[in-house]
Amino acid sequence: MQERFSFEVKATDGAARQGVIHTPRGDIRTPAFMPVGTAATVKAMMPDSVAATGADILLGNTYHLMLRPGAERIDRLGGLHKFMNWQKPILTDSGGFQVMSLAGLRKLTEEGVTFSSHVDGSKHMLSPERSMEIQKLLGSDIVMCFDECPALPATEEEVAKSMRLSMRWARRSRDAFGDRPGHALFGIMQGGVTRDLREESAKALTEIGFDGYAVGGLAVGEGQEAMFGVLDYAPGFLPQDKPRYLMGVGKPDDIVGAVERGIDMMDCVLPSRSGRTGQAWTRRGQVNIKNARHQDDPRPLDEACTCPACRNYSRAYLHHVLRSQEIIASMLLTWHNLHYYQELMAGLRDAIGAGQLSSFVAGFHAKRAEGDIEPL
Repeated sequence: MQERFSFEVKATDGAARQGVIHTPRGDIRTPAFMPVGTAATVKAMMPDSVAATGADILLGNTYHLMLRPGAERIDRLGGLHKFMNWQKPILTDSGGFQVMSLAGLRKLTEEGVTFSSHVDGSKHMLSPERSMEIQKLLGSDIVMCFDECPALPATEEEVAKSMRLSMRWARRSRDAFGDRPGHALFGIMQGGVTRDLREESAKALTEIGFDGYAVGGLAVGEGQEAMFGVLDYAPGFLPQDKPRYLMGVGKPDDIVGAVERGIDMMDCVLPSRSGRTGQAWTRRGQVNIKNARHQDDPRPLDEACTCPACRNYSRAYLHHVLRSQEIIASMLLTWHNLHYYQELMAGLRDAIGAGQLSSFVAGFHAKRAEGDIEPL
């Protein structure tokens, strides 16, 4: 049994990498997309169904789990894997992003963040040390260091101040995490869209030393062009032999562009959230199944897709159950979206391994340019 966390790059194509992260709970094929199980569940999905889409790892949320049902309770019940019936690896975020988004409900100091719960108004303190403690209680395989993600727009001075605070917190997170064989701690690069600040952040993290490195502070409203501009250089500041994780991304074309630029891991609520609101992601782009043009259409969402929604149900049926507010609509559309995302990741991995990434990307964009097929 693999006792320690390790990362192996198996192939490269330009800046893109195909590899595998080895953990005691199983291998994670990269580039990897992590479905989000915010409150110990991927909404509208059973764990076995999530695994069936091809997911090797899930993301859990420290902020939400510390409030409900509580990290100590989850620990008493055997840890997060047992609690949610998911035996593959789990990455937990630090809670920093959610706390920072509370705006008037929080107070930031060098020590950490004091905030009022959005659930019941109770007071809490989240610091690097407490974040590490919570994630240890949860039993996370990959732990994220505690950082501040500054709200945008912000001045370069504000971004620099925030980044340097995050680097001090990264050191405290590293010290509090200690040596935990089989578990990994990732540092988080900050610095907004300023190259010098990104380089300073990467240098500070590398000096501390982490098992992997995240590119934080993107996908927060800066737009794809600005995000790709940062990704053109930021991954190159990080160690080549460690996985790189782009947090909170994203749409399929964001994912493809990030992989082209050397990103190994991504997560986003989009495929599951879209599924609950009638949005399906397909090879030809996004489909709004609520639209009346689908009500008499006997065809599947995507003829080439092998997910249960496309194998067994028509667009007309999906339109009907969504408009009728039946739970099965969320289940089927979420399953389809997660299946599509994992199929996209598998295609990217295969293309990198074959040295055919540019051809794969060209085909990806060409198919999306065709748009959704016309109704009968």
